[in-house]
Amino acid sequence: MKEKIIQKASDLFLKLGFKSVTMDDIAGEMCISKKTIYKYFCNKEVLIEESTSLVHKQVHNIIDTIVAKNHNAIHENFEIREMFCEMFTNSLDSSPIYQLKKHYPEIYHKLMTTEIDQCSQWFRENIEKGIREKLYRADLNIDVYVRFYYTLIFHINETTVSDKESQKLELEALEYHTRAMSTPLGIVELEKQLKKITI
Repeated sequence: MKEKIIQKASDLFLKLGFKSVTMDDIAGEMCISKKTIYKYFCNKEVLIEESTSLVHKQVHNIIDTIVAKNHNAIHENFEIREMFCEMFTNSLDSSPIYQLKKHYPEIYHKLMTTEIDQCSQWFRENIEKGIREKLYRADLNIDVYVRFYYTLIFHINETTVSDKESQKLELEALEYHTRAMSTPLGIVELEKQLKKITI
């Protein structure tokens, strides 16, 4: 039952917002009593922490699945971006990350500490792969480009209220990041991926 509550809460938080969803809402959606929820979670903050942890694991499992497809490095980045767009599009047009930072800053900062470490490792592996494929320049300072990119992405997520605006800026950041690293062969692949996008 605990896992079912976490999953339902995660779905509602992403769809309707961390602030607006109440324990009553979750109980009503699951056709259980609020008392049942409190049996497993002493308050809403604990449930939010468990829910964000679940979403974090789901995101990284999906990233691992996409990486395992062995697309080229640029195609891989665009497929992961598409996954994020599908997963985090909600009915309130409000970015979940922005909401979490605004209303539950302690949970947000704990999540981001882990997220930055894991994303930095994934960004690094993607750049190394792109260099091997001759899509990215061999003379890149990988540490600097990893830091540039996660600073861009996390700043967008932290400061952009609108989900649609956030997705638009993230695409701009991905194009900017890819162009800065690409060889002529990489630019060809980038243009190919950009043509597939519909915003």
